[in-house]
Amino acid sequence: MAEQLETLVASRETVKGAEILHTDRAHLLPLLEFLRDNEECLFAQLMDIAGVDYPEREHRFEVVYQLLSLKHNRRIRVKVHTDEATPVPSACGLFSSAGWYEREVWDMYGVLFSGNPDLRRILTDYGFDGHPQRKDFPLTGYVELRYDEEQKRVVYEPVKLTQAYRSFDFLSPWEGPSGYMLPGDEKAVTKK
Repeated sequence: MAEQLETLVASRETVKGAEILHTDRAHLLPLLEFLRDNEECLFAQLMDIAGVDYPEREHRFEVVYQLLSLKHNRRIRVKVHTDEATPVPSACGLFSSAGWYEREVWDMYGVLFSGNPDLRRILTDYGFDGHPQRKDFPLTGYVELRYDEEQKRVVYEPVKLTQAYRSFDFLSPWEGPSGYMLPGDEKAVTKK
C-alpha cells in the first residue's frame, strides 16, 4: 500500500491527530479512488469538500476533501491546490455526494471543477456577482435584496451605508427597556 501511495501523494502530515495527504490535480482522482477501494483504507464516505483562500499564494485556493472509513473508524483529509483559472477534476464519478459540495465550493470561492455535470450556484442567487468567501470580496457586497411590500416582489438595490452605526429602537432586550418595566423587573428595583 505504501508504494502505491508514494506515487499519488506529494506530502503527508499529521496535525492534531488528523492525517492529511497533499496531492496535485493530476493525481487527485486516482488517490481518492485508491483511498475508497483499498481494503486497508475503505474511505467510502466523502463527508465534505471545503475551500480555503490564500490570496498571497501562487495557487491561492486549497480544496480539502474529508473522507471517512466506517469499517476502520478513521478519517483522512486530502488537500489539493489550484488557482482561479485551473479546474480541479470532479469527484462526482467516485462519490455521489461530491456534486453538491463542488457546487458550494464553486459558488463561494470560484474554484472550477472539470467534469461536474451541474456546476451552478447553490447558496447565492443566480444573478449574484462574485464569490463571497474569497478574501478579496468586499465586506458589504454590491447589491442587497429585499421584499418590497408596495411592489409585491423582490427588489435588488445597491448597498447603501449612510451611517457609521446602526440605530436601535431600544426595545431590544439587549439594549434594555426605556421608560417601562418588563414583568419581573420590579424584583430588581432597590427601595431607598
